[in-house]
Amino acid sequence: MLSPESLQFAQALVQLDTRSHVSNLPLIHFVRDHLAALGIASRLTYNADRTKANLFATLGEHRPAGVILSGHTDTVPWDGQDWSVDPLSATVQDGRLYGRGSADMKGFIAVALANARRLAEGSAPFAVHLALSYDEEVGCFGVRELIADLREAGIRPLACIVGEPTSMVPAIAHKGVYRYKCCVRGKEAHSSLTPLSVNAIEMAARLVGKLRDMAEGFEREEPRYAGFDVPFSTASVGQFHGGIADNVVPRDAEFRYEFRDLPTANAAAMQAQVLAHARSLEPAMQKVAPEAGFRFETICEIPSFLGSADDAVTRLALQLAGERQTTLVAFGTEAGLFKGAGIPTVVCGPGSITQAHQPDEYVSLEQLARAESFVRGLASTPALA
Repeated sequence: MLSPESLQFAQALVQLDTRSHVSNLPLIHFVRDHLAALGIASRLTYNADRTKANLFATLGEHRPAGVILSGHTDTVPWDGQDWSVDPLSATVQDGRLYGRGSADMKGFIAVALANARRLAEGSAPFAVHLALSYDEEVGCFGVRELIADLREAGIRPLACIVGEPTSMVPAIAHKGVYRYKCCVRGKEAHSSLTPLSVNAIEMAARLVGKLRDMAEGFEREEPRYAGFDVPFSTASVGQFHGGIADNVVPRDAEFRYEFRDLPTANAAAMQAQVLAHARSLEPAMQKVAPEAGFRFETICEIPSFLGSADDAVTRLALQLAGERQTTLVAFGTEAGLFKGAGIPTVVCGPGSITQAHQPDEYVSLEQLARAESFVRGLASTPALA
C-alpha cells in the first residue's frame, strides 16, 4: 500500500506548475529544502538565465559511488485539452492521482523524496543519488549540464535508473528523437513572372519529398528490431509554413521534421542525406538569386538508448520490480545520455505512457505503491552485481 507521505509529496509536486516554458525553481527549491532538513546537501546547476535548475543530491554520502534515481521536473502544457479537473489540482479519485505530470513523472520523484531518509540511512553498500533535470520535454537540455557537472566534480555513479512511466517493467531500449528546422530562402516575384523567381515553397517541397522517400525506404529496407511498436526508423514532417498571397511567388518557407531512429541506426547519416539533397538543389536556385538556399537549425537531438538485460542495473530493477521480462519503449528519455556518459542505465517507473501528455493525466496509486516498494528495496539491496 502506498504510504501517506509518498502521496502527499506526489500531490505537492503536481500542484507546482513546471511546464517547460516556465521556471522549475519552485519545485527544485522545495526538494532542496526537504533534503536539507534531513541533513542532505544538494548541487544545483542552472540554465543560462538562471530561471531553471537541475538538482543532484547524494543520499548516503558515507558509502561509495552509487545508483542514480533520475527524473525530469518539467511537464508539457495542457492548452486546448479537455480536462475534467484542474491540471494542477492533484485530485485523488477512484484509486488514481490526477494532474499534469502525475505519470510523467512527478510520481516517481515523489516516492524517492518520501523515502529519502530511508535511502540515506539504508544498508545498501552503495549511495543513492537523486538527479532532477529541467527541459527534458523540449530536448533533454538540462541533463546535459547535470552530466557535465558530475564529470567535472569527479562523481562517477555506478548505474542509473530513469523513472519514466513504464508500468514498473524495466525497459532496456528506446528510439532516438532528432528534430530540425529547415528555412528556405528563394526570390519573390509576381506570379505571372515565375522564371524570374525562386519559389521557396516548391524548393522546400522537394526536400520534404526526399524525407518521405527516406521514410518509405526505412519501412521497406531497414532490418526490423523486434519489440518496438514500429520496428523500423521513421521520418516525418510536423510543420510547414510559407507564402504571403496567391499571386506572389514566395520568397520564404520553413518546415520542421524529425527522425526517430532505432538504436541500431545512424541518425547523423540520416540528417547528412537531407543536407546533401539540399545542397544539390542550391546551384539551380542560385543561378536566379545568389542569396537563395537552405539553412538548417537543430531543435533537439536525443540519442537512442540500448541497454542490456545482462546489465547489473537491469537485473537489479527486475528484482526490485518483481518482473521476469524487460521491455522496450517507444518514447525518448534521458537514458541514452546517461548511457553515453558511461553509466549503465535502465528505464523503470510508475504509470503508463498512454496517460502522459493526455487530458486528465493520471497515475494509479497501485503503480505508485509498486514504485515505493522498488525504492525501499533499493535502500536495503545487498549488492549491485
